[in-house]
Amino acid sequence: MSSTLSPRPSGPEAVPAPPAESPMVQLSVHSLPDPLAVQRTRHGRLKMLLVLAVCAAPVIASYFTYYVIRPQSRTNYGTLITPPKAMPASDALPLTDPQGLAVATSALKGQWLLVTVGGGDCDARCEKHLYWQRQVREVLGKEKDKVDRLWLIDDGQPMRTTLSAAMHGATVLRVKRDDLARWLQAAPGQALEDHWYLIDPRGDWMMRFPADAEPRKVQKDLERLLRAASAWDEAGR
Repeated sequence: MSSTLSPRPSGPEAVPAPPAESPMVQLSVHSLPDPLAVQRTRHGRLKMLLVLAVCAAPVIASYFTYYVIRPQSRTNYGTLITPPKAMPASDALPLTDPQGLAVATSALKGQWLLVTVGGGDCDARCEKHLYWQRQVREVLGKEKDKVDRLWLIDDGQPMRTTLSAAMHGATVLRVKRDDLARWLQAAPGQALEDHWYLIDPRGDWMMRFPADAEPRKVQKDLERLLRAASAWDEAGR
C-alpha cells in the first residue's frame, strides 16, 4: 500500500522560518557582563571615594580637634556659633564697594575674616574697633596673611576720609543692616557694632567676640584656630 505522506525536505529549507509576527523574531540575545569589567568599575569607584576622603580629612580633622578634642583647662574667649552660619548668597546679602559696585559674597571666601560692623561716620568706639582689629592681625606675625580685616558699613553715611589711611589693606563694603542682621547676630542686650565676628575660609560665621573685647584674648583664639587649620589653610584667596 502506497503512502500519501510527502517526503520530509532536507537541507536549509528543512526548518521553515517563523512567521513575522512570531515573538521569537523580537527576542534579542545579550551576553553576560564581563566579571573583570565589573570588578574594575567597583575598584575605580572605591579609589574615587578614597581620594575624596583623603582630601576632606584635613578639614574635618582640624575642626574636630578644635571643636571636640579640647583640653578641659582651655576655654574659648569668643563664643562658638554652633552650628556655624553659612554666608548668604549675594541676592540675600547684597554688598557694594565704596564706589557703589556690587561685590559677590563668594569673593569673600577662601580667607579668615575678622569683621567689624559700624556706620560710615564711625564714632570713637568704631575707631577703637578698627584700630585694634588691625593690631590683632599684625601680631599674628607670619600667619597674618591668612586673616583679612573686613569693615561692613551698615548705613548710608559716607566713610570718613580721615579713616582711609587706617583702612589701607582692609576690605570695606556696604550692606543694609536688616540684610546683615539675618546672618550675623549680636549677643542678647548688645548691638551688631559691639562685637567682632570671625568668618572661616568657607564663608561660615563661626565665632563672636564679646563687646569691648580684649585684643590679646582675641589674638589667642585666632592663633589656636590657625594652628588647628594649618594642615589645609593657605594664605590668600
